[in-house]
Amino acid sequence: MQARIHVTSVFVDDQAKALEFYTEKLGFVPKEDVPAGDYRWLTVVGAGEPDGVQLLLEPDQHPAAQAYKKALVADGIPAASFAVEDVESAHKELEGQGVTFTQPPVPYGPVITAVFDDTCGNLIQLVSPAK
Repeated sequence: MQARIHVTSVFVDDQAKALEFYTEKLGFVPKEDVPAGDYRWLTVVGAGEPDGVQLLLEPDQHPAAQAYKKALVADGIPAASFAVEDVESAHKELEGQGVTFTQPPVPYGPVITAVFDDTCGNLIQLVSPAK
């Protein structure tokens, strides 16, 4: 057997706000939007990757999900990591759009990373190859 990642998720406090942030700020595109009780099965994919790994914008209504998110943020741990071509350029662009960074671009061996607040209760890491 050979498994592959199909869907992964981030817990969000507001699905509509998350969809707006992840599409308008980060450039993801909507993939699935299916009613699921009080919430939605709401996924996005990378632009130009319609069959790529889906990111589920999952409601954080379960108390364990809320505690998990709070603990990660308190310790400065990103909930997810997204690859970009150039972290420094992405950092400038996102800061210009009002995105709050908790870590500016920092080289770590073969990569450069930066961490920002997704406005939905998560820290997200950007990563690109070091120049």
